[in-house]
Amino acid sequence: MERFREIQKEIETEASDILQSSNFRKMKEYLQHGNVTVNTHVMTVARCSVALTDVLHIPCSRKELIRGALLHDYFLYDWHIPDKEKPHRLHGFYHPGVALRNAAREYVLTEREKNIIKRHMWPLTMVPPRYREAWIVTMADKWCSLLETLHMRKGHGIIIEKLK
Repeated sequence: MERFREIQKEIETEASDILQSSNFRKMKEYLQHGNVTVNTHVMTVARCSVALTDVLHIPCSRKELIRGALLHDYFLYDWHIPDKEKPHRLHGFYHPGVALRNAAREYVLTEREKNIIKRHMWPLTMVPPRYREAWIVTMADKWCSLLETLHMRKGHGIIIEKLK
């Protein structure tokens, strides 16, 4: 539990502007996987990404890793609700571009942060991530999504603790 608090504090330090944004908080209204909100999902992916870099001793830009993880699903709609103008049936393919456009409107993004957001759906999207941070978030996103889809979300912390 102590490590969880340390990671949470690091996220709050590196991304306070994102965490305080009304659009980021609005993601609590949209479902992602099962009954998990987009906000909860991206927070979990950020924590998992930081934990992976610690456990595997992967050097990277922690600030960019955290910020990219928090913004990787910044599409700002509930893809489960059909929309006549933009049906969400291809959501998996196009939401990284939507998330990047939304994030770029609100924040000054580095190339690494842009790459994290744009490439996190690889291999569904054809071009793989370019940076170490983007690979980490991509893998953490897959892991967290699997656990959320299988309704095993509470196991995240247990899994990370076992890696140590």
